Amino acid sequence: MEPFRPLIAESAVLSAINNRMVQPKDFIAVGPAISLTADGRKGLIHAYERRMDTLVTHPLFDYRVSYRRLLEIQARLLARFLQCEIKSYPVFVTR
Repeated sequence: MEPFRPLIAESAVLSAINNRMVQPKDFIAVGPAISLTADGRKGLIHAYERRMDTLVTHPLFDYRVSYRRLLEIQARLLARFLQCEIKSYPVFVTR
């Protein structure tokens, strides 16, 4: 799942910040820890869900799928590779 971290998680966080879905007032300092308020969590989850619904073209199958579906496809391809059903794991790359 690490290859998807910048494409999904980091992109969702940047989108939430850039679109002011999460703002400085949404963070609470509690001792050495920092927490999100309920509104901050809602904004971040909304940005994440929007990102998961974004459509991308799968390079192997050449059709458009959401990131949500893409994770499932890649997991199935990895399982097929680990079970020696395919010779190599087709890594998803953008552009």
